[in-house]
Amino acid sequence: MPSQPPAADALIEAFRTLRACTDPQQREQLRDQLIEQHLPLVRALARRFEGRGEPFDDLLSTATLGLIKAVDRFDPEMGTRFTTFATPTILGELRRYFRDKSWALKVPRRMQELNRAVSTTREQLTQRLGRVPTYAEIAEELNQSEEAVIEAVESGQGYDLLSFEQLGPSDDEAGDGPGAIDPSLSSTLGRVHLQQAMDAVLDEREQRILKWYYFDEDSQTEIAEREEVSQMHISRLIGRARAKLRRYLQS
Repeated sequence: MPSQPPAADALIEAFRTLRACTDPQQREQLRDQLIEQHLPLVRALARRFEGRGEPFDDLLSTATLGLIKAVDRFDPEMGTRFTTFATPTILGELRRYFRDKSWALKVPRRMQELNRAVSTTREQLTQRLGRVPTYAEIAEELNQSEEAVIEAVESGQGYDLLSFEQLGPSDDEAGDGPGAIDPSLSSTLGRVHLQQAMDAVLDEREQRILKWYYFDEDSQTEIAEREEVSQMHISRLIGRARAKLRRYLQS
């Protein structure tokens, strides 16, 4: 096990005590203490996701859930600092919160499932290796290609785009008073707004590729064959187009 500063050593010993404890009440107290000690980390990570249309209390609760999972899963004998393991676990929980709530662009289900598998595997490998794993290492663990893992990670960034509802109405759109919102109308307006954004900032090729990928659910490999370029080139084009949309919708 690599050498660690005294504070880290004390923390490792606290986890060892927790794992060895057989008294349920004492174990619960030790667990609660470890959770409470790391609440500042929870708050700091939750702050990263402020301003995305969700109440901070909800973000804090979600991040705390990630911390609890990290405390329960952490193995003090692996030689990894707890914060090194807990940070991606907490961030993963926050990202899942946004992905589960709504994807700004429709991501193929197979990519959503692979994205979740990548997040879980990253957490496991981080603890096992004592560092954040590479895409190649995650791909080998999942028996997937590195390109597929990169595609899944990029697809998980879809929630970063602001939804139409998050933008809020302009002054001339505000009505005289509150009224019931038709979900189908909201969805239609969101799609229209997204199409307007695509028309404004994307060229014809970028629009075509995003439509195939997000709406027709074609894989990057299929699109690459159609465009007669490499899959990695399509991945870069999708990332660039998404960045353009993000800047436009957030401006």
